[in-house]
Amino acid sequence: MWFIAYFFGYLSRHTRLSSFNVLFFIIELKIRREFNMCKFDVNDYKNMICLLDTCIDDYLYLIDIKNDTYFISPHAMKRFKIPSYEFSNPIEVHKQFVFYKDYDGLVLDLNKLIKKEKEFHSLNYRWLDQKNLPIWINCRGRAICDEDGNVNYIIGCVNEIGKSQMADNASGLLRENTLRNLILPLKENYSQGFILRLGIDHFKLINEKFGLKYGDYILKETAKCLRKHLAKHQHLYKVVGDEYIIIDLESRQEEAICLFNNIRNEISQFIESINYNVYFTISAGILLFEDYPTSSYNTMMKWSEFALNKAKKEGKNRYYVYNEADYQVALRKTELTKILHKAVKDNFEGFEVYFQPIIDVNKLVFYSMESLLRFHCDEFGTVSPGEFIPLLEESNLIIPVGKWVLEKSLQALVELKDLCPHILVHVNLSYVQVLKSQALDDIIDIINQYQVEKNRLVIELTESGFVKSDEYFSRFCKKIKDRGILLAIDDFGTGYSNFHYIYKLNPDYIKIDRQLMKNALTNEYENILLSYIIDMIHGVEGKICIEGIEKKDELNRILKMNPDYIQGFYYSRPCSLAKLKEKIRRNFVLFCE
Repeated sequence: MWFIAYFFGYLSRHTRLSSFNVLFFIIELKIRREFNMCKFDVNDYKNMICLLDTCIDDYLYLIDIKNDTYFISPHAMKRFKIPSYEFSNPIEVHKQFVFYKDYDGLVLDLNKLIKKEKEFHSLNYRWLDQKNLPIWINCRGRAICDEDGNVNYIIGCVNEIGKSQMADNASGLLRENTLRNLILPLKENYSQGFILRLGIDHFKLINEKFGLKYGDYILKETAKCLRKHLAKHQHLYKVVGDEYIIIDLESRQEEAICLFNNIRNEISQFIESINYNVYFTISAGILLFEDYPTSSYNTMMKWSEFALNKAKKEGKNRYYVYNEADYQVALRKTELTKILHKAVKDNFEGFEVYFQPIIDVNKLVFYSMESLLRFHCDEFGTVSPGEFIPLLEESNLIIPVGKWVLEKSLQALVELKDLCPHILVHVNLSYVQVLKSQALDDIIDIINQYQVEKNRLVIELTESGFVKSDEYFSRFCKKIKDRGILLAIDDFGTGYSNFHYIYKLNPDYIKIDRQLMKNALTNEYENILLSYIIDMIHGVEGKICIEGIEKKDELNRILKMNPDYIQGFYYSRPCSLAKLKEKIRRNFVLFCE
């Protein structure tokens, strides 16, 4: 077919033409050559589509109106739920692979083309892929008419709207599709080499401050910095956003680290050359082929992305070598976060509030208790608070969970009214609750709901929250105290400006962290320091609670410093409300005033 050869010549000179435009151009040439439309056979269309099937990524199609048939590039069957590349009754069969919400719009537009109400069909809608997922496509088509002006055929082209381009115009580099074509022929058996995945730190801020055009300039210059240090056997690609990938199929970890350091130094020199008009750093994730020789391409891309993100989380301007154990920890976090979401949705299933007594050491009575959150699930069993509470904070689930804990805590006070009518309850409040919710309103509402005296609730805040937002927390604490609710600073000794907050907030209680307590028992200097802290707190009419007392020897030595309260395993481990009631009944002298 002479026009196929013409097609390739034309394409080489006009690379901006789409597959559809080339197709129609060829057909017009064929029609003009034959002069008589009646001589033009539908099989010519089909043969041309088949010949071009392996040459283009798009999908060419033909609708034969008279014979009610449909023909499309055969490779479309690998991607979409098309029953065959040729079938009859196309309008009805399209229901099988067109997303149901888009079907009526497609039929309407094609009917307009057939009725000659419009000259050109161009529609964005969705086809179903082999996994039954909707994929956005653009479908374009033109009508071919007979001598009487009746529509005989519709020819056109389908392409995926979201399919990646082969090259990145900003950086001038090839994209991931080309990278995939390099890796896949290796049969997933890599004996040596590495993937070095690099990302510009805080690139979003560069775009926001200097604009997208300047951001493109930085992408281009960064690519130049990378190219300067590439060996002949190394390949550079642009992937998503501000990320680049270097593939090396020969070298090992030492060369990967050396390459990263050279690139980092090159970028520093570039920044210096533009007089520090902009400053940025670069991070990298390294994946070694020799450690994972049989991994698939998609798996390696996933792991390299994890490695880069890990480098950024650990401080940026550094590299991280992929480690399977770290990846499994990340997967566990992801899975546990999903489980926590479901637990909250299912009326806090798996959560439980435990209570740990706080003892007045002067009177040896059960003075108050701290509410402590616990979580259990089928997948992971009992999960440590040190693991799941940070996930609650990261996901903002701590807001509904924290409110639930407060309700359970005040409900417990009501249930203990007959046994211990004057005890207090300590409830931890996360900085996330303070900053992102109406925490104070929630506290007041729940107090009113259970009709509990405000001075029987102690809100505990950790020092880390103050570091994150000093003034906001200070105002919040003042509002707490103004309403008659008691305030405690938890984990004292782990923060940065401890004494500053004591004088600024005037808390009712200071809780000494177990580590500070242990240090004071083994180090004379810290022993003296803790004694001074206790004396100072007493001097401003505050109360001291020492946490983490587990042994009698620890208790006896700490008591010499004159704390007010003791909390720890020595008196009681955290337990359910039911078990706490049993302990109170068995040890009435100790646990009740």
